[in-house]
Amino acid sequence: MENLPFIIGVIGNIISVFMFLSPVETFRRIVKNRSTEDFDSLPYICTLLNSSLWTYYGLIRPGSYLVSTVNGFGVIVEIIYVALFLQFAHSQMRNKTAILAGVLNVTILGITLLLAQFLLHGEMRINVIGFMATGLNIIMYSSPLGVMKTVVTTKSVEYMPFLLSFFLFLNGGVWALYALLVDDWFLGVPNGMGWFLGAVQLVIYAIYRNSNSSKQIAQDLEQGDQTECLLPPSSSSSAQE
Repeated sequence: MENLPFIIGVIGNIISVFMFLSPVETFRRIVKNRSTEDFDSLPYICTLLNSSLWTYYGLIRPGSYLVSTVNGFGVIVEIIYVALFLQFAHSQMRNKTAILAGVLNVTILGITLLLAQFLLHGEMRINVIGFMATGLNIIMYSSPLGVMKTVVTTKSVEYMPFLLSFFLFLNGGVWALYALLVDDWFLGVPNGMGWFLGAVQLVIYAIYRNSNSSKQIAQDLEQGDQTECLLPPSSSSSAQE
């Protein structure tokens, strides 16, 4: 089917939109509590840089407008996420976020786009941006590895949102299929890896998702024991009578 790549690309766009929006509940919590708690800004900073490069890649590579449209949307969303981190993070995290965003999303991105636009041409420009975007896409998909380690250590999935892991899994699989159909290995390699890492995250989530409720039950029982010990002797005697 000649239209199959287009259909898969449109599906990929829809899934990518959901992926970009999947942290909304996390940021609603951040805004409500006016704190980023133990959430890390690195995945959003990496995704912003990654989306920016893929937007440019989609613009310079013929026939890749589906890549540029959805990543352009991602750029807008990730800017909002990073801005919320800068507003609600504690001073140490705010400084870390500002430095990383300044280095990666302003300095490195700006220099890269200027050099690519004015010093590189044709296939060379596409290949250089493709290599960079591929590497950053791998970093983006790998960025939750630290959170996965935290989940295994604490046996809690509180700081590994299920929807983000789920849509990373779907997004990687669909775009890997699209890349295979259009013969674009720059898209295929990182998204194939993203599909695999997303699957690993879902397995870890399935293993530890019930740990939160178990820990809460234990805390409730402990609190109940402490409350019983604190009851006045007269109350206990009245109950027995």
